[in-house]
Amino acid sequence: MKSLEGMSILITGGGSGIGLGTAQYCVNRGAKVTICGRRADKIEAAAASLGSQCRGVAADITVACDRENLLAVALEHGGQLDALVNNAGNMYRGAITELDEQELQDVFHTNVIAAMMLTGLCTPHLAERGGAVVFVGSIHTRRAFPGASPYAATKAAVQGLTRVLAAELGQQKIRVNCLLPGAVFTEINQRAGLMDDETALQRLQGMSDLHALGRIGTTEEIAEAMAYLMCAEWVTGAMIDIDGGLGLGITADPAITNRKEQ
Repeated sequence: MKSLEGMSILITGGGSGIGLGTAQYCVNRGAKVTICGRRADKIEAAAASLGSQCRGVAADITVACDRENLLAVALEHGGQLDALVNNAGNMYRGAITELDEQELQDVFHTNVIAAMMLTGLCTPHLAERGGAVVFVGSIHTRRAFPGASPYAATKAAVQGLTRVLAAELGQQKIRVNCLLPGAVFTEINQRAGLMDDETALQRLQGMSDLHALGRIGTTEEIAEAMAYLMCAEWVTGAMIDIDGGLGLGITADPAITNRKEQ
């Protein structure tokens, strides 16, 4: 398996949450990492916190010229491109009878289309290195949460895309995989205006007993799996659940939990 040391890695949505946690993990192991986000002040602060091995770029991945500039910075910073982590994403929720078409198009643009376009842009450079692409799916495709159809649909699209691109890019020695995180505290709900930090954290912690392991996850635990997919040289087209067992759909069976031992 490859080592992260000396790798050049591009991570979208790297200013917080899973993206920042993955950047920290990779920098600590000798990689040069380029991260991006829409807010210049936030992405610059995030990059500064990781030191000279990390470069931050203010970029909106739904904008073509921003994608081109982002790639140029990553190539300049790292000298090559070994891995692309398509982590940037937005949340949009609502009842199917109340969805706004423009909002729906926007979340597909960010979560699916922009990631496809950036992957295409990076492909020639990844091919030179036998590199890797990691998409971020979601446990929303394993468990049905009413009101989350827009977000779940984008993540289902990403998972289908992963398998097609694994087949399409395999001849160029590019590996394409998808990670499906369980409940991990990030800012995606807050960016969507759904709740504040405290409410979001309480909501996630309230889901602890739905996980087989009894707790929500951490960004470092997701980063470990990200690193594996960037480095594993004979893994492609895989969907890997890193969810503490949330996707198992655990429910209490009254016939068992209420049973009195004879």
